[in-house]
Amino acid sequence: MTGRLSTPELINLHPAAADMRRLVLEGLSRSPKQLPAWFLYDAEGSRLFELICQQPEYSLTTTETALLEREAPAIAAALGPGTLVEFGAGSARKVSPLLAAMQAAALRPAYVALDISAEHLQAACGRLQQRHPEVPMLGVCCDYSQLEQLPAHPLLSGTAHLGFFPGSSLGNFQPHEAQALLAQFRRLLGPGGKLLIGIDQPKPVERLEAAYDDDAGASAAFAFNLLNRLNRDLEGTFDAEAFRYRARWVAEASHIEMALVSQRDHTVRVAGVAWSFAAGEPLLTETSAKYSPAAFLHLAAGAGWRAQARWSDPAEDLSLHLLVQADSPQEL
Repeated sequence: MTGRLSTPELINLHPAAADMRRLVLEGLSRSPKQLPAWFLYDAEGSRLFELICQQPEYSLTTTETALLEREAPAIAAALGPGTLVEFGAGSARKVSPLLAAMQAAALRPAYVALDISAEHLQAACGRLQQRHPEVPMLGVCCDYSQLEQLPAHPLLSGTAHLGFFPGSSLGNFQPHEAQALLAQFRRLLGPGGKLLIGIDQPKPVERLEAAYDDDAGASAAFAFNLLNRLNRDLEGTFDAEAFRYRARWVAEASHIEMALVSQRDHTVRVAGVAWSFAAGEPLLTETSAKYSPAAFLHLAAGAGWRAQARWSDPAEDLSLHLLVQADSPQEL
């Protein structure tokens, strides 16, 4: 698998507008109201998330990037040859050290990026292709959490599938959903597939809350952009002035909870339906769970994975776990 690909191919499997409407109706019917986290990632939301990653309070990105750069040769050796399949690729910057290390080790990698924003994905893959012109690449615009199978494509045929899920994005799912997602990754990657996953670990509450409510206001803008998207794509009537942004640590759930909190009693329309918000009522935009290494491996075992290797930064803020498939999921 060699050759120079100046413009990576893009397969667009973005959920249809009808599916988005259904998910909004389901999410706003919940108590508390909450929509799937991928709704945050339209083109503007993806841009704002990149801005969050640059804030001094949000150390996850710089810590994980430095760890990948330092340990890339060892990780590449443990992964072996195959196609890297990145779930939620975003800017696709973190995969670059791995691709370079795999190339240096003559492992002849290919790369498939999965993300929800087609525009952002196309740009990210184009930049990455310029850095690694000899690596065949493919973009797949989709909600990876609902993907039943990887698309039929030459880059996904005849090679081992090596999953890559950085950024501690697993924390955006409730524990039972996170375990179901890990089991889904196991099915998508197929027999012999491996998974390299980044997991953010518990820290002092002050650090965690600051990371998700930065002084520059990038995190708040990211959340408020959800209202802009609902107004634009589903004929919503949300007024940003009626909400305030909040990020707080919920100890019993071991997660940060981010929400837009209604400032007053009011009603909005979205997806053709009227919804009432009481003063003080939250619209949860996302959560971010933090797992100790032991807690994460316990969760992964229930999805049919076992540990092969682990790398961490010196402060033990974040771990990269390399998982291989177990014979069968453990009963929890």
